[in-house]
Amino acid sequence: MVFQSPSEICFNITENFPVYWYGIIVAFACFMGVFVSYKVYKKFYPYSDYNKIWDISAWFLLFGIIGARLYFCMLNPSYYFHHPIEFLNFRGGGLSIHGGLAAGIIVLIYFARKYRLGILKLLDAFACGTAFAQSIGRWGNFFNSEAFGYPTNLPWKLFIPENHRPDLYSNYEYFHPTFLYESILDFCSFFILCTIIKKTSKKYQGVTFCTYLIFYALIRIFVESFRIDSALNVGSIPIAQIVSLIMLITGVTGIILITKKNNATSQTLH
Repeated sequence: MVFQSPSEICFNITENFPVYWYGIIVAFACFMGVFVSYKVYKKFYPYSDYNKIWDISAWFLLFGIIGARLYFCMLNPSYYFHHPIEFLNFRGGGLSIHGGLAAGIIVLIYFARKYRLGILKLLDAFACGTAFAQSIGRWGNFFNSEAFGYPTNLPWKLFIPENHRPDLYSNYEYFHPTFLYESILDFCSFFILCTIIKKTSKKYQGVTFCTYLIFYALIRIFVESFRIDSALNVGSIPIAQIVSLIMLITGVTGIILITKKNNATSQTLH
């Protein structure tokens, strides 16, 4: 199976203002992520003011995008230091999910306190929605012919136009469709997280969120081993793998602490 982007552009509003598939897909992914988060929170915490999710989502998405952009610019300091106004050029591309996640988590913690929704409850619900959104959003990379891996001749492969190929691989046509790998894994992660929250929402709040950190860290570590377009390497290691390792450790530590705390509370009550 050969994947090939039909075009980056969906349609043109004017001759000089195209609307890209990437933007449409990411916008749809964001909406679906918030919708899933709302449904999950409403199902498992029906006695909370779940309608506040929609109020929170606007800030969550706004600061998530800003965080993703800021993080990307920080990974490319030499260019953006000399062209600071380019930070505002969102249409020019350049978002990093790790920065978006960090900013989004901060926003959720703030509003969870403000609206008394329960920090861990909110993080659990948005973990499910975020995994689902990511599985959709990665298809934006497909239309942009970006975020691909090493050259391959596997039965499944991605055709990359010559103008999108790195100079080192300009003579190759087919590459690993890493966008697809991550999309499938994110979708599987979403279903597993939904199963976990069913079992942990009453006693072990926060476990779903920590599991998301673990799953996404493992997914990115795996996918980055194929990709050839890392924003920044530390030595020979992509920065995305290093940050993902920190996420993995954080997630494992969080589950241990939550489990110990709740088990200790149960023993005290008995």
